[in-house]
Amino acid sequence: MARGANRRIRILLFAFTLVFVLTLGRAVWLQGVRAQSLGKLASGQQQQTVTLPPHRGTIFDRHGFQLAIGERAMTVYANPRDVTQPAVVARAVGRELDLDPNAVYRAITDRSKGFVYVARQADAKAAKRLERMRLAGLGFYGEERRVYPQGRVGASLLGYAGVDNRGLAGLELSLDRVLAGRSGKQTVVRDPYGRALDIIESVPERDGRDVHLTIDHAIQANAQLELWQAVHDWHAKSATAIVMNPRTGAILAMAGAPGYDANEYPDVSQDFQRTRAVTDTYEPGSTFKLVTVAGGLSDGLVAPWTQFTLPPEIQVADRTIHDAEERDTVTYTVEQILAHSSNVGAIRLAEILTKQPKKDVSYWVSRFGFGHKTGIDYPGESAGIVLPPSRWTGATIGTVPIGHGIAVTPVQMAAAYAAIANKGVWVQPHLVQRVSGGSRAVPKRRRIVSRGIAAELTDMLRDVVIEGTGTKAEIPGYQVAGKTGTAAIPLPTGGYSSEKYVASFVGFVPAGNPQLLVLVTVDEPQGAIFGGMVAAPVFQEIAKFDLQYLGILPHQ
Repeated sequence: MARGANRRIRILLFAFTLVFVLTLGRAVWLQGVRAQSLGKLASGQQQQTVTLPPHRGTIFDRHGFQLAIGERAMTVYANPRDVTQPAVVARAVGRELDLDPNAVYRAITDRSKGFVYVARQADAKAAKRLERMRLAGLGFYGEERRVYPQGRVGASLLGYAGVDNRGLAGLELSLDRVLAGRSGKQTVVRDPYGRALDIIESVPERDGRDVHLTIDHAIQANAQLELWQAVHDWHAKSATAIVMNPRTGAILAMAGAPGYDANEYPDVSQDFQRTRAVTDTYEPGSTFKLVTVAGGLSDGLVAPWTQFTLPPEIQVADRTIHDAEERDTVTYTVEQILAHSSNVGAIRLAEILTKQPKKDVSYWVSRFGFGHKTGIDYPGESAGIVLPPSRWTGATIGTVPIGHGIAVTPVQMAAAYAAIANKGVWVQPHLVQRVSGGSRAVPKRRRIVSRGIAAELTDMLRDVVIEGTGTKAEIPGYQVAGKTGTAAIPLPTGGYSSEKYVASFVGFVPAGNPQLLVLVTVDEPQGAIFGGMVAAPVFQEIAKFDLQYLGILPHQ
């Protein structure tokens, strides 16, 4: 009995000793042999804060057509220190995302970095296929990619949102705070293979708000087409058009040519990217004579039927100024001075205005808004170039009243003529109709001439189209009021070019009940230079389309 008991004790002792030896050996092996690899494994289980990008608001036209939208995409990134099979990963990424495997390999084998982008805003379906492969070291998160479904329509106006979904230009930039929303974040515990183990903190994202513009995509597209045709026909450098509701200040189209596809913004020359109607200035030429005539009528110095005997040319300080076309001495009424775009006649009116103690030419220039920003809701607006009265010289009275020696923006000129169409009330031009969740902005208004003076000016502008320099702007069945402009381009060295001109036309229709204003400028046309020949026909084509499209009936 005692001998059997001792045997069992020895066996039990041996078993305990064996377990102890094995346990000790395991501990030595783990601490010695596997210590480094297990340390890496432990460090791989870590907290990571992930940004949750918000949905960027959609930009719509006035009818709800999408002009800028967010498209689902996925960003692929890597931690090179966790990539165990770089060659396999590089080949898989190259195949699924159509990337250069060699470039991917170089990026994911740079172990000096803990994070590298593999592909920003990749195709979501392709990235999902890659994610299902569960390749060590790769990570994925959802993003939005900005897309412009209308392509070329309103491209420069809309601008661009970059890979971080932040506005970089145009309306995307000026409305970025509204469109962008606010990012959220999550703090996640992940294993070495990128798998989420737990979410320990989460702040939800706040999506951006949608914006509805006053732009009409059909009117915008047509204006761009007509401008492209004009640039092609006249071998011009560029062309600009504005279509506006003169009563409300709403911009229905703001177009330029040459154009480009908004989705290709990063690859487009900066000369094409900007919206010239707001950012660029030009010497307006004869369209500016409206200001001179309006001042004389408003101050009661002349009436539309007041007559002037006009010589072929006039001397102002050291300058001799004549009309665009040679003529003998004529007798013109104020109405005819505007209709025939007489430089000599406009200067005679300006000379009368200079005798006024307060309401001289410079007063009326400022009153019509020139030299001041319109306040349009678009970035980069220029105030134009207007010399202060203290810097006017003796020759200035011979240049500014006929639209030389002064630079304006197309949107300033459109707003000035819209004021005449709107019975003498200037309305701030604007592009944003409303922001989702907000109230409509109320544009500023101010009276610049009386209703009676506006009516007289409208009649005079009708005569410009009926029998003056703007006959090519006529639209069958409608009464059109407008004015032509032709101005030589100033040279950097001083003086004016004898070969380069800006041709323009600005008018409204129907003249008796204006509902549409259109401005057209054509920069450096070849073969012809006059606004009545180059720009007026473009006005006619744009306005004809718009009248039919909007269902505006003639008003006699």
